[in-house]
This record gives sequence, structure tokens and C-alpha cells, in this order.
Amino acid sequence: MSEHVRAEIASQPACWGRVADILDPAMRVLPAAGERVAVVGCGTSWFMAMAYAALREAAGAGETDAFAASEVPRGRRYDTIVAITRSGTTTEILDLLAAVDAAGSGTRTVAITAVADSPVVGAAAESVVLDFADERSVVQTRCATTTLALLRAHLGHDLGPVIDDAEKALAEPLDAWTGAEQISFVGRGWTVGLAHEAALKLRESAQFWAEAYPAMDYRHGPISIAEQGRLVWSFGPPPSGLAADVAATGAGFVTSDLDPMAHLVVAQRLAVAVAQSRGLDADQPRHLTRSVVLPAG
Repeated sequence: MSEHVRAEIASQPACWGRVADILDPAMRVLPAAGERVAVVGCGTSWFMAMAYAALREAAGAGETDAFAASEVPRGRRYDTIVAITRSGTTTEILDLLAAVDAAGSGTRTVAITAVADSPVVGAAAESVVLDFADERSVVQTRCATTTLALLRAHLGHDLGPVIDDAEKALAEPLDAWTGAEQISFVGRGWTVGLAHEAALKLRESAQFWAEAYPAMDYRHGPISIAEQGRLVWSFGPPPSGLAADVAATGAGFVTSDLDPMAHLVVAQRLAVAVAQSRGLDADQPRHLTRSVVLPAG
């Protein structure tokens, strides 16, 4: 069981390395510095949008908002909308792009997808295709992180050390965490999106109780569920005092010196391990399909 997602998780360092092959043409399509940008997606793609938006703003590249595709404010003006969709068939994405086109506002649209002949390629003005990162598993792993790797490279990040950390993440022991009763993932800035994605992986792959919060907000209520047998997992350096506050509850605290995107690989592997321990197939989560395509109307 879960053979596809296991292989796809393991292939992430190689996929991130292939970003260099498409970076030059992608640079001509992705938003230029100074543009006002909205980045949209659904589920995992939305969480990658959140991470990119925070990184782009922090880099001083321009105002950047991230939205679930169904929740974009229709009256707000953007220079470019970047739509992230693995399958290129997601209804909310296609509806949004059609609405932008019909509005005639002059907003440029860019799709990032894994399928070259998908509807989104025709719906967006321009596209970047990551077909080498497409997946057979319903659960997204390498396509999402390869998208984020591309966007990070576009912002000038050196992916070499990140890829090295991902190789280490593939060898990280998981035994200390597979018996956890519950996990709360936390992050700051761009890693808030990674925290949400890690929690989603546990929920969809293993039907496991996992939550996600901005790290500074965690003490404003969510810490009340922390107790022995549960974990708080930090992407990136935790805020001062948070580890001690969590320790006082009896819960475990997980942090890492790995690049946060590589640390997400560890969480992906944990999701599959927990699924296996529960007799579940992470390739085929219940109630989920590869793409959400809704009936017209």
C-alpha cells in the first residue's frame, strides 16, 4: 500500500534539482519585481501559495496576497494572478480565471500545473508546466514542493543546500513520533503555509488529528490541547519561550535545523508511516480524488 506516494516523496530532491532546467523560461512568465500579485490554489496548492506570498513580500518583490481560489475578492486589482493547480482541472481555479478574463481588467494570469494539455493551460494567459513532478497518488507531495522550489528559485534562493537537506530528511528516523496521539504544526512567515500543509498530509493520508497555527498565535488558545502523548512541531526557529511553554504541558516539541521545506518531507513521511500503522492506503484517502471537479451551476 502507499507505494506511489512513498516513491514520490523520495523523488523530491531530484525534482527540485530539475527546477534549474526550466528556470529561465519560467522567469519570463512569473511575476516581475514590483507587480501586485495574488497567488491562488485549493488545498495543498493554497498552502504553497501562502508560503510563496510571504516569501515574495519578505524579499521586497511586491505586495502579494494568497487566497483559496474560491475566496479571491473579485473587486481587488492585481497586476498578475498566479494559479497553482496540479491537475489543471480544478473547478474553482477555472471559474476564477474565466471571471478575470471576462472582467477585462488587464490582469495577467499565470498557471502552474503538472499537466501540459489540461484546461488551465488554455484558461490562463501563460503557464509553467512541471510535468516531471506529476504524481499518481491522490495525495500531493512532490508536485507541490517542486512548485514552491521553482518559486523560491525565482526569488533568488539557492536550492543546493535545500536539496541536501531534503536528502537528510529522507533518512530522518520517525520512531519517536509515530505513536503520537495528536500533532499541532506551527510556523512563522512563509512556514505557516508549510504547517498547514503538514497537518493536511496527516489528516488526509492517515485520518489523524492534526492542526496548524502561526507559532506566535499558538499560545492564544490552541496550547490548551497540549498534553503528554501529543506533539507541537515547529517549522523554522520557534518563537522565544515556546518550547518551554510546550514542555510545561507535558507535550513533546519537535524542531529542526533543516530547511523548512526539507523538514516538510519528514512530515510527509510521517503521514505515510502513520497511515500504514492504521492499515490505510495513503495513495487512496477516503472521500478524496485527484482533482475536485464540480458540476456546472
